[in-house]
Amino acid sequence: MSLYTSSAVPAEQAVATRGARAYAWVVFALMFCLLLSDYMSRQALNALFPILKIQWQLSDTQLGSISGVVPLAVGVLTLPFSLIADRWGRAKSIALMAALWSLATLGCAIANSYHEMFLARIFVGVGEAAYGSVGLAMLMSLFPANLRSTIAGGFTSAAAFGSVLGVSVSGIIASHFGWRWSMALMAIFGFALVIIYFFVVTEKRVACARPDAVSATPVHERLKLTPRALAAALFPSRSVFCAYLGSALQIFIQGTLFVWLPSYLNRYWGMPVSKAAVVAAGLVLVSGLGQFLCGVVTDRISGDSSLKRWNMAIAYCLVLGILLAIAFRLPPGNLQLALLAPAVLFLASSFGTCSAIIAGATPPAIHGSAFATLTLFNNILGLAAGPFFTGVIADAVGLQGALRWLPLAAILPFAVYLIGRRYHIAEARRAERSSRATV
Repeated sequence: MSLYTSSAVPAEQAVATRGARAYAWVVFALMFCLLLSDYMSRQALNALFPILKIQWQLSDTQLGSISGVVPLAVGVLTLPFSLIADRWGRAKSIALMAALWSLATLGCAIANSYHEMFLARIFVGVGEAAYGSVGLAMLMSLFPANLRSTIAGGFTSAAAFGSVLGVSVSGIIASHFGWRWSMALMAIFGFALVIIYFFVVTEKRVACARPDAVSATPVHERLKLTPRALAAALFPSRSVFCAYLGSALQIFIQGTLFVWLPSYLNRYWGMPVSKAAVVAAGLVLVSGLGQFLCGVVTDRISGDSSLKRWNMAIAYCLVLGILLAIAFRLPPGNLQLALLAPAVLFLASSFGTCSAIIAGATPPAIHGSAFATLTLFNNILGLAAGPFFTGVIADAVGLQGALRWLPLAAILPFAVYLIGRRYHIAEARRAERSSRATV
């Protein structure tokens, strides 16, 4: 079996037609809203944990599993589903994905037991599995190269906003109309977007709206990659493996807090479900802001130096662990919240540091596969594992006790970043000696 990829960047039309550009922005708006729906459907259930725990007599392990199974499915299926979508057609694939996760969310609304809910949540993950990678790939094809960073940043920011809306709106609706309506309205929102998308976005229209080459002939360089060669390109060194692993271990903490904060605020702060959901959503929004700010600060300080990026990753992780350790040792109250707010600024700092390290060490022709691999690591070892194992510990020592031990989890990515930095220095020295020897 061989995998083909291309390192060519097609020459793009200097000025797109006004109609094509307008259509591209319409597609962007729809894709942004679909990513909102994606994360609203994924995160809405977290606000309902206190209700389901009592109504269905669920353990924290069970609650963690119905949350963690979604990113687990996403992590496992992202790569194969992305390859299928590239061959079958991205526009059609996206419509099918959104319809599936909306239908599965409706299934969550009518579930009558833990097992039915667990099955429905699996299909939520199946539907969402490749949307981020396929959606971004389609948007990149609609805009000229000088807008790609803007499009990528704008599109992915919908994940943070969707998480906030999903948790906060779900808690409010559940308090007034019952938890089933929370999930049902998420499904209705998704179905409405699918209908609009189906009539607006087609393969033919997307192809016509792409910027065309007018004065240059693209030169294609096809690379034949066997599975072994692809694996070697994705993992070219030990330091790159450390970047994948360190990011996932740090996301373990993020996934845990996003899932369990509403329950923690409800149980130990005495907040009603609706208020706990709103406060937790605010912290998620702070985390999204921190993701952007950490990326900006890292670029300003590091420049072209990968070593400085390793230093920033280590520093962010250290600050995160210290702030969380102090916050969860304090009694519930405003002081604890005052420390949690700056702590969550660093939850997603690994996206800016590790993504840049991986991009600098892997061939540009396979960056899509490299970031899909990072997504796999983050989802399976981070977003899926964090909520589940925290639920298991919470059943043994209580949720407050489990979260008090959570800052120790920061030791693992901190250690991996230190090891990765050491490998990076050694690899840079070997590369320098090799270049001197060939002169």
